Amino acid sequence: MQLLNSDKDYGAIAQTLHWLTVILVIVAWALGIFGDVLPKGEPRQTGVGIHVAAGIAILVLLVARVIWRAINPPPVSEATEFGVWLGKWSDPAAAIAHYALYALLVAVPVAGIVLEFARGDALPLFGFAAIPSPWLRNAAFAHNVKEVHEVLAHALVVIAAFHAIAALVHHWVFQDRTLIRMLPHSKD
Repeated sequence: MQLLNSDKDYGAIAQTLHWLTVILVIVAWALGIFGDVLPKGEPRQTGVGIHVAAGIAILVLLVARVIWRAINPPPVSEATEFGVWLGKWSDPAAAIAHYALYALLVAVPVAGIVLEFARGDALPLFGFAAIPSPWLRNAAFAHNVKEVHEVLAHALVVIAAFHAIAALVHHWVFQDRTLIRMLPHSKD
């Protein structure tokens, strides 16, 4: 397996950063949605801790992804049947979706950090340290930020789902290499 991106495929580093981000988004979103189902006390606090850690890890991975993309550019887009079908809108549509995903991968965790601070809580850094809230607790502001955080998180999941569906359509309907390029595989 190649570590670096080639002209045709994503390398193991880009694939790992991508799939770790996917896993962390699913974990953070699921705990955000279903965390209240956990029993009060230690189980719920652990769920919140994992949710916050996943959000911070998403930001860290995003920085790593952007740096890696600058160092090791992605493979050139391949001509696809879908691209022919969409015509001149194919590349802009894909670019808009990717930019929206990147923007939401920043906005959701940042809103979560602001929410922690608005509650007057310190931001835990993976259990090793914590950043104290720079301001006093403000319940009304925290409520509003929580709403924004949730809406952005849902938007991220919806756009990511469309991204995944598009990859599956490319794979099963148009039978091109769009999905294969982001999956570990042996060289053709």
